[in-house]
Amino acid sequence: MPAANPDRDRWLALGILAALLGLAYLVLVHPWWTLPMLEVDGRIGDLQQRDLRARMELRQAPEVSKRLQALRAESARMPGFMPQRSPELATSALVQRLETAVLEASPGNRSCAIINRSPLTEARQQRFPRVAVQVRLRCGNPELAAVLHSLEGGSPRLFVDNLNILTLGSFRSRANGDGQGSGGLDASFDLYGYLQPPPGAPADAR
Repeated sequence: MPAANPDRDRWLALGILAALLGLAYLVLVHPWWTLPMLEVDGRIGDLQQRDLRARMELRQAPEVSKRLQALRAESARMPGFMPQRSPELATSALVQRLETAVLEASPGNRSCAIINRSPLTEARQQRFPRVAVQVRLRCGNPELAAVLHSLEGGSPRLFVDNLNILTLGSFRSRANGDGQGSGGLDASFDLYGYLQPPPGAPADAR
């Protein structure tokens, strides 16, 4: 019989022991200890990242507050919403704004006049309450441009929509006094603005 090799038997036993230890680790240690510890370590890392972001945001809070106050002050100086609290008052303010714009563009309504101004009723509830007036003007070219610029460039913000312009074949300007045609325009459009949401409106409407 061949002689036994003690070194080979020793290495074979060590290999079997290592395999058993590895199997025991995979079956007993890894799922019950290593994996939970890795998950805890990952959670700790996430919490540390969140804590770091929170600290950075807290450091920026004074600067953000200053910028917010500046934006609020700018918004107060040039409000986008109409200040009236009811559609009726807002409609009256729209008409007054229109009359002022026409008077500034043509003092005494010599070369620009309001032919019609009719309130428009909104057919459906919108996210922001809207008030609108249907307008018809007869103006000269520069006067109409001045009126539209005044309406859309002032404060609070107003908007002109559905603008239709027709050229008048014989536009008599009282500024001329001679009864000769001066080439005016017949313009119709919708003038509208927005009110702030009522206090009971949903938060997303704000």
